[in-house]
Amino acid sequence: MTADLVVFGEDWGAHPSSTQHLVRHLLAHHRTVWVNSIGLRRPRLSAHDMGRALRKLRAAAGPAAAPRAVEALPEGLSVVSPLAVPWPGSRLAERANGWLLARRLRPVLAARGMARPILWASLPSAVAAVGRLGERAVVYYCGDDFGALSGVDHAPVLEMEQRLVAKADLVIAASPELARRFPAGKTRLIPHGVDGALFGTPSTRAADLPGGKVAGFYGSISDWLDLAMLERAARALPDWSFVFVGPVRTDVSALAGLPNVRFLGARPHGALPSYVQHWTVSLIPFRDTPQIRACNPLKLREYLAAGTPVAATRFPALEPYEPLVAAIDPDGDLAMAIRQAEAMAPDAALRRAAVAEEGWDRRADAVEALLAAL
Repeated sequence: MTADLVVFGEDWGAHPSSTQHLVRHLLAHHRTVWVNSIGLRRPRLSAHDMGRALRKLRAAAGPAAAPRAVEALPEGLSVVSPLAVPWPGSRLAERANGWLLARRLRPVLAARGMARPILWASLPSAVAAVGRLGERAVVYYCGDDFGALSGVDHAPVLEMEQRLVAKADLVIAASPELARRFPAGKTRLIPHGVDGALFGTPSTRAADLPGGKVAGFYGSISDWLDLAMLERAARALPDWSFVFVGPVRTDVSALAGLPNVRFLGARPHGALPSYVQHWTVSLIPFRDTPQIRACNPLKLREYLAAGTPVAATRFPALEPYEPLVAAIDPDGDLAMAIRQAEAMAPDAALRRAAVAEEGWDRRADAVEALLAAL
């Protein structure tokens, strides 16, 4: 009999994280209660934070549901929006969160007959719940560098991570750089996977995708992108359109002022193939930062599964695929890389083949073996 899971992750929703991808496959063997995000930074007096706090309060007061989800929950999954105090570094807040989480989750587990689950933490703030749910084991799944990730109170979150790792029976890391930070005896490397069926199946062209040559990016438009590099490339390639799909979380005014640049806003995850399959070159224009050196971006394998040429700055997770990518050093000439990538267009089959055995189902099988060993 396989163990049930209680998973502490980000808010379950439209843009799946690596944890969500894995859990969707693990549901075949594990009933799962998904616990929406416990904050990793103190709230600020901003419209964004106040709005998020209000949404959290409404969700916590209402039935378990997936906020802003675009589809019904998979069979075997329940989503809980807990009431918690987002105050990393405060032991008083952490103790309060432990009590609040136990009070919220114990009746949910009892109602579903879920005794002695595995506690899976994808966020260090889940340390507040360890030891309070009668769990048989604790798994820490580390997909990000929380000491460098934007929007995180780094020092207190890293301290929580250290205590979580000490209590964990198993640590799963998504990149070699992350894996090196944890005790070797209980740490296993499982890189990110890809939804090959979604990105490899031909999709109709998005109606708002411009014609002609298009250099495209999707994902969070944040300070880990080299906006100055992008601006130089857009100016050097006036006959190309530069298209960005995703929420804007940094100042893009200089780039947005160019006539051949378009910011389309966020799109559902299932709609992304209608963009990436039809633009000319996919972009990964990362800055060289500790966060990027530790990352293993989902979009890299998704771009390759779509068959589209890729122009990217170099970072460690790119190395296995660099022969298939027009790669440049950080602060390099992105316009040159885009032209080089365009010339690689006929190699679509090679790009797809490079990630054909890296589906999320394979990654979930590897995780399943580790869970069974617990």
